[in-house]
Amino acid sequence: MKRLNSITGGAAAALVAACLGLMFVSGPLRAAGEPLRVIMIGAHPDDAEAKGGGTAALWAQAGAKVLLVSVTNGDAGHQSEGGGALARRRAAEARKSAEALGVSWQTLDFHDGELEPSLEVRKAVIRAIRSWQADIVISHRPNDYHPDHRYTGQVVQDAAYMVAVPNVCPDTPRLERNPVFMYFVDRFRSPAPFNPDVIVAVDRVMDQKWLSLHSMTSQVYEWGPWISAYQGEVPADDAGRLEFLKQDWSSWLLSWAEDHKGLLEARYGREQAAKVRFAEPFELCEYGSRPSREELWEMFPK
Repeated sequence: MKRLNSITGGAAAALVAACLGLMFVSGPLRAAGEPLRVIMIGAHPDDAEAKGGGTAALWAQAGAKVLLVSVTNGDAGHQSEGGGALARRRAAEARKSAEALGVSWQTLDFHDGELEPSLEVRKAVIRAIRSWQADIVISHRPNDYHPDHRYTGQVVQDAAYMVAVPNVCPDTPRLERNPVFMYFVDRFRSPAPFNPDVIVAVDRVMDQKWLSLHSMTSQVYEWGPWISAYQGEVPADDAGRLEFLKQDWSSWLLSWAEDHKGLLEARYGREQAAKVRFAEPFELCEYGSRPSREELWEMFPK
């Protein structure tokens, strides 16, 4: 306290903020003319695509650089395939999916179903965020039905602030500014329900999002229907499968706009919001940079 007492004004406030890990955004994240850089970190190939694919496509159209990352390689997510062969298959699907969205893709290659919030995983995430020079980081909340989702959320939280610390992972240059950290949508209510701060209408890129999900054949037409016991309903032909996907997933994806209609109206106005069918909401994490609502809405596509 003696040291803090000897510092006055903005210097003291800055030191306290740094000690608490609170790096606030003031003004634009990047210099004029530099593209915004976004990284979406899912536990598996298809997590980020499902919950943020439309927003990713809109960002890419606006000139942002977007990277979708899967922390695991997905090598356990199938009823009859597994191991390296499945991991390679899912990586190929994810790259095709990323092409449909106009974004980049990467896997950190940890085993599916075995993820733990270890120092090794944290360092891999820190390096990924730094290497991409991310301005915005989006991931799971750390309360979820799947342990891989929970631990991915925990690890990304643990990476917040550490991405700016030079002596952590010194082989990858630190970020000079802590990114804005955000959460994907979910419906889990304990210990706290999802409470979005921004929502993005994605109707005009839904064809891209459907194609990106359609590329995840092993998941949307095989594993998902099998684990939920409706595999016999999946058509054999490609066109039939795409229509099946739209019917199968629409109620879930449509619910996001309906559940958060108030936020949608606040951002787009009541008249325009009434026309929105598909939207993707995101919640601001308490860690990392803390932009105002106006700054946050300016960062996200519209």
